Amino acid sequence: MTNISTTLPGGAWTLGDLPVTRFGYGAMQLAGPGVLGPPADHDGALAVLREAVDLGITHIDTSDAYGPRDTNELIREALQPYPDSLHVVTKVGATRDAQGGWPTARRPEDVRRQVHDNLESLGIDALSVVNLRLGNATGPVQEPIADSFGVLVDLQREGLIRHLGISNATPEQVREARSIAPIVSVQNMYNLAVRADDALIDELAGDGIAYVPFFPLGGFTPLQSSTLSTVARRLETTPTAVALSWLLQRSPNILLIPGTKSVAHLRENVARANLPLSAADLGELDQIGAV
Repeated sequence: MTNISTTLPGGAWTLGDLPVTRFGYGAMQLAGPGVLGPPADHDGALAVLREAVDLGITHIDTSDAYGPRDTNELIREALQPYPDSLHVVTKVGATRDAQGGWPTARRPEDVRRQVHDNLESLGIDALSVVNLRLGNATGPVQEPIADSFGVLVDLQREGLIRHLGISNATPEQVREARSIAPIVSVQNMYNLAVRADDALIDELAGDGIAYVPFFPLGGFTPLQSSTLSTVARRLETTPTAVALSWLLQRSPNILLIPGTKSVAHLRENVARANLPLSAADLGELDQIGAV
């Protein structure tokens, strides 16, 4: 069994047969403005990635569309040869245009090409987990997934992917994917204020499938933000620490991938997200999603 840090917030989870820390790192912010091009501070980006591994993080989330390619190449430069304990999770299903948009790319040939692009830019022979990104920038869209997801299943059989996941998906699409092949994770928007996936999280937890929220700190109205700040002041910590701690305590299958360009901010997130929240704290925070 690979050693997993017991000092990181939340402990560990297993993606299929891959043990990972529940507190991970999302690498999207390492690309340039608008997630386009290289970072302004190349060495700083490498330092953040190396610090994540030094802190014991074993789950890094990325995509070849970030940059495009720049973020994956930073990961390769910073961390290769990769530690045996480290698992880089990527996604396919969208590409980039010259205006910084995210046009969909889910035709079978697009999906196959993107998997090979991720393999090349990361410099690895097989991807730990590949999520099929569905929907669009506004959220999930009910649409067929069998053809695009089926390509990932084929590539898994070819040995290029170890495990499969799905992202930006409706509960119906999650169930459709599971009817085609086993999945190890669902990556959707979820936080204290955006709670549409509550029932899905509980369903997945019962089946041993991870739920990875993106935008874990976004979507708050001023009133909701005020409630969060009130709890943070009472606990003498930051709203970020409270929001991340709430997610870790919400369900054991929730894995965090907060991103940052700063080593100091990364350390702060790790240090403060192990905050024990009382039943009274949780009750007050749970009201945010109802506002």
